[in-house]
Amino acid sequence: MYLVKGGTQRSSLWNSDFIREHDVPGPRYTSYPTALQFHEEFSQQDYLDAVARSNASKKPLSIYVHLPFCASLCYYCACNKVITQSEEKKRDYLDHLIMEIRQKATDFGTSRPIYQMHWGGGTPTYYGDAELTELWYQIGRNFHLVDSERGEYSIEIDPRTINADKLGLLKGLGFNRISLGIQDFDPQVQAAINRVQSTQQVLELMEAARSYQFRSVNFDLIYGLPYQSVASVADTIEQVIQMSPDRISLFNYAHLPERFKSQGLLPEEALPSAEEKLAILCAASNQLIDAGYVYIGMDHFAKPEDELAMAYQKGQLHRNFQGYTTYKEADLIGMGVSAISQIDNVYCQNTRSITQYQECLDAGQSPIMAGVHLTQDDLIRRAVIMSFLCQNGLDPVQIQQTYQIDFRNYFAAELQSLARFVEQGLLEAQGGRYIVTPRGRLVVRKICMAFDVYLPDHLKQGRRFSRVL
Repeated sequence: MYLVKGGTQRSSLWNSDFIREHDVPGPRYTSYPTALQFHEEFSQQDYLDAVARSNASKKPLSIYVHLPFCASLCYYCACNKVITQSEEKKRDYLDHLIMEIRQKATDFGTSRPIYQMHWGGGTPTYYGDAELTELWYQIGRNFHLVDSERGEYSIEIDPRTINADKLGLLKGLGFNRISLGIQDFDPQVQAAINRVQSTQQVLELMEAARSYQFRSVNFDLIYGLPYQSVASVADTIEQVIQMSPDRISLFNYAHLPERFKSQGLLPEEALPSAEEKLAILCAASNQLIDAGYVYIGMDHFAKPEDELAMAYQKGQLHRNFQGYTTYKEADLIGMGVSAISQIDNVYCQNTRSITQYQECLDAGQSPIMAGVHLTQDDLIRRAVIMSFLCQNGLDPVQIQQTYQIDFRNYFAAELQSLARFVEQGLLEAQGGRYIVTPRGRLVVRKICMAFDVYLPDHLKQGRRFSRVL
């Protein structure tokens, strides 16, 4: 499905009026409710009660492990990371992470199958071979990881921290998916964001990844960075296409220097305008689609034979804190500083402070510091929002039957918003269903915002979100 095609459509989609009307700040909806609803009144007993319900359900599990350390600062980064050269600090954190692994294994038991695991950061591959091996061993010893043919085990990689031998180690441990942080191949852009890495480095890693037969390789790219233009990003995309990764994430850079101090180091005058960013997004998206990639939604592309693309085509795509996934029914266990868990009908998050994280574990306590219970209304609205994000549309009858509600009465106000979106060409009404149009897919977050009951309060409180475009 093309986002834009042809000169006439191009001008109608990219004009300034469209940007002024639809380029509003809003959540990315990796969850609903979003993390802004988490509160510190969420107790350890709330967590344990959710674990008990999860254990009774005997659902499979998914694991996220957060490794926050990086060797150097990337100026654009908004992740929870720590820049350090201290091996002692890294070792101390790893020791406490192993404590939490054992603690969580006690909570959930060792027999429930783990079908999905992701290591993120920070830079997980900043750790050495022995430490990565030790961490995998501890997880495998305390949890039931299914074999690599059935399980999905992925890790985020900074190409500057790894070579072919270390990539072989990761495959030998059991990782079958990798995600390379590319961002941009243009030397001027790389210098501006303080992330210089050669195209040759990435090419050699891709060749090694193919030789080790990883199930899939993902590239992370960012648009909206300093000195980027339609032409410069087209050059990067062409190099990416030649390397042929299985999945591509094309993220929108959100410039929020008041929240993320390192972003203040970027040359603000060199950032592309909102209109230029939209032009970059549309041109890059068309370039990828012309090369055979399927547009999954919300910045994600995949080859047609990739499991993510097949799940999208079958209407079986789902979304969690790590992005799009094919696993719906698994409860998510987050481990490490700031990691978020999704257990039964609660979200809960570990403390963002490494010091506090380690003090809790030293005291034999869980490092969970905030969370939220999902009400029935939250569950219904989450299903609607995720349908727009994952299935590119909404079937009200399906929601009505699943949750035993009268959709038209329940969402009377929201249906007025959907009617306006239809008038604006963001949605099409077809046989009682709503389908997101190519134009609407550019601003699908805005469509989702119509169903977010918490959003008005957040905006009144001055909460800052990234912009839709």
